[in-house]
Amino acid sequence: MIDIQLLRKDISTVAERLAQRKFSLDVDGFNALEAQRKQCQSRSEELQGLRNSLSKQIGMLKGKGEDASALMEQVNGIADELKSSATRLEQIQVELTNFAEGIPNLPHPTTPIGASEENNVEVRRFGTPRQFDFEVRDHVDVGASLGLDFDTAVKLTGSRFTLLKGGIARLHRALAQFMLDTHTMEHGYTECYTPYIVNAASMRGTGQLPKFADGLFSVKKGGQEGGEEETLYLIPTSEVSLTNIVRDEIVPLASLPMKFTAHTPCFRSEAGSYGRDTRGMIRQHQFDKVELVQIVHPDESDATLEQMVLQAEVILQKLDLPYQVMALCTGDMGFSAAKTYDINVWLPAQNTYREISSLSNMEAFQARRMQARFRNAQGKPELLHTLNGSGLAVGRTLVAILENHQQADGSVNIPAVLHPYMGGVISLKPEGAN
Repeated sequence: MIDIQLLRKDISTVAERLAQRKFSLDVDGFNALEAQRKQCQSRSEELQGLRNSLSKQIGMLKGKGEDASALMEQVNGIADELKSSATRLEQIQVELTNFAEGIPNLPHPTTPIGASEENNVEVRRFGTPRQFDFEVRDHVDVGASLGLDFDTAVKLTGSRFTLLKGGIARLHRALAQFMLDTHTMEHGYTECYTPYIVNAASMRGTGQLPKFADGLFSVKKGGQEGGEEETLYLIPTSEVSLTNIVRDEIVPLASLPMKFTAHTPCFRSEAGSYGRDTRGMIRQHQFDKVELVQIVHPDESDATLEQMVLQAEVILQKLDLPYQVMALCTGDMGFSAAKTYDINVWLPAQNTYREISSLSNMEAFQARRMQARFRNAQGKPELLHTLNGSGLAVGRTLVAILENHQQADGSVNIPAVLHPYMGGVISLKPEGAN
């Protein structure tokens, strides 16, 4: 959540920076709420002062043995108005919080300014796309004889789900294990197993609620002994569960940085994306991802983002997959991010690079929502900075291997780094092939 004090101090500058994100800040709406808050607080202070003065007068009258009933009646009336004023002030504060929760993060000064993905800036590339001496097939066709089954998934659930069988299912599992091992043993992350279902407070803490409620899958938890049902949510990414570990916590300075990783399924309704990437595994309602989350000192978050991008790149390099790193412009960043890099892997069947990882510095945006803090060198609580990113999306990595490492006979060569995870199997062959 944006710092509401910034709105109070210099709302015009905030509005200008948010306009870079194609977000129109309702300046008049905020100012109107602020005027009501100030008026309500001023009246409450006035009433409290009057009550204190009258209470002293009542005390003096009683000390003299005189009748103070008229003043006492007046004090009672003030008490009623104070209670009403306190209730209204609480309502205004809720409205201000709701207002702030709908505002995206301010872009980092180094974030490129632009309106759409066309204005993203390429930072670097790795690898040279392979030149094929046969007609390239996409992952759907390559995988059809290797255990990639969309028809059965549609029967079981519906569109945008996938069933993997046999060797291709093992390859999917191998990828996740390889990613986890790399990030824990080489990059110093702590592996976590997290809930796949979280409460609304967790979704609100990382910014999925209330902004993106339509993109979430929710479930109802029955109330205990006649209590009300609680709405819970399937995680769209383990960023939610990992980052919320520090919600409502004050972390010791010595514990920073905190580095978490987890392999989980992710569930997204993909609201608003119908008609996009309907073929294959690129855009699914359920997919697996290895997530990277770091909780850091504010002074370290810029450098940490650069470090995390390199850590995600290592996975693609070891898998011999060409990719590009893009700095997202202000108009293409996610709601909670101050700065984002996308890593796009080369897909030969599409003859283009497609997103396989997105890594972002949220600065204090999520921490403010979660009240996640640390004790600084002076012992005072201060908001943490949070960062997250894919290390990588497992399904899209599988897609990239199927397409980049396909062979003319329909088989797929498995990158050498995965051989130990595949029990020595070095290629996937079509069913019935020798």
